[in-house]
Amino acid sequence: MAKTMETPKQELVAHAQAQMQNKFSIPERSVREKLAITSRVLYDGGHDSGLAGQITARGPEPGTYYTQRLGLGFDEISVSNILLVNEDLEVLEGHGMPNPANRFHSWVYRNRPDVQCIVHTHPLYTASLSMLETPLIVSHMDNCPLYDDCAFLEEWPGVPVGNEEGDIISRALGDKRAILLAHHGMLVAATSVEEACVLSLQFERTARMQLIAMAAGEIKPIKPELGREAHDWILRPRRSQIGFEYHARKALSRHPDMLR
Repeated sequence: MAKTMETPKQELVAHAQAQMQNKFSIPERSVREKLAITSRVLYDGGHDSGLAGQITARGPEPGTYYTQRLGLGFDEISVSNILLVNEDLEVLEGHGMPNPANRFHSWVYRNRPDVQCIVHTHPLYTASLSMLETPLIVSHMDNCPLYDDCAFLEEWPGVPVGNEEGDIISRALGDKRAILLAHHGMLVAATSVEEACVLSLQFERTARMQLIAMAAGEIKPIKPELGREAHDWILRPRRSQIGFEYHARKALSRHPDMLR
């Protein structure tokens, strides 16, 4: 005999959250390991664009963060070639140089103490959408982690290697977790590496769905209260961890060298 058919939704949500917390064993991984995994996951997810794009995470000391070495594609990032840099992009640990475009990450980290990881990429569908100078439209349940949580920079300020671009991008991002940069790409500013990874994958899928839907007709909006509900339900730390581990397992089977 079923016991929950009359149970209110909020109780069911709370029960599911408790189960997710207790029923899953999440491996302990270092920040470097999570970044290496994220690089390979995003490469497999269509976020590769030659040497363009950066993935960073806060370092052990204030004003420091981890990033990949310039000259390597996302498919070549491993634990051993990740750099630790300061806000001036001076290398503190590792060999090589960071991407000069990392400068705008320094601005975001300064302005957003809640942000622990930043992903900036130029994936095909997102970059194509950015050429239309139109915001990202969230109109499907799966994409609701970005509902009312994605800003839009409608004017391209140029190659982001100067402080001017860092100031413009960080101010346009505001308190959102993501932003679509016109004529450029996407940026995700998340509370964890895991969250940044799954949000970045969802960003590109959202852009792809938007372009397909726009070609077929007019995109219809979802109710704001339902969009916010789905946002809060999907975008929980434990769910991000569980989703990240799914992608990590696939990436580890394809790229066994990434944790060396």
